[in-house]
Amino acid sequence: MSTIIRQATPEDAQAIYDMIYELAVYEKAPEEVVTTADEIRDSLFGEGSKTEALICEVAGKTVGYAVFFTSYSTWLGRNGIYMEDLYVSPAARGQGAGKALLKTIAQYAVERKCGRLEWSVLDWNQPAIDFYLSIGAIEQGEWVRYRLSGDALINFAK
Repeated sequence: MSTIIRQATPEDAQAIYDMIYELAVYEKAPEEVVTTADEIRDSLFGEGSKTEALICEVAGKTVGYAVFFTSYSTWLGRNGIYMEDLYVSPAARGQGAGKALLKTIAQYAVERKCGRLEWSVLDWNQPAIDFYLSIGAIEQGEWVRYRLSGDALINFAK
């Protein structure tokens, strides 16, 4: 079966949303998905969007997606790419779809002269961790990620 990686289009918004929800279920947090397919279409593909998405198709069926955007490293003095999501439907796992998506983003990073490609993974997601280690990724264990969102973000911004 042929695997095709292509740039996502606005017509993919519903499929991306469906996989976002599948990913949230896998990560044990479906209640945290508050967006809609329409919001995905507007924010991901709207004018001025700085975010990109890829679709993975196997035998003409959408089986995965990746969402990423440009970041910046002050220490390197160069742009990087941050991968927000990489998801492959359970039935398509282990067939190279995730690797093909990630490799495409890595190729973009090299072509764009980026200094690095980064992402986060839940500490209990051992299959993903094993996959990332197998391709040569290095855990950044000394860094702790923080987040302001919702009311905390609004209150701090006041």
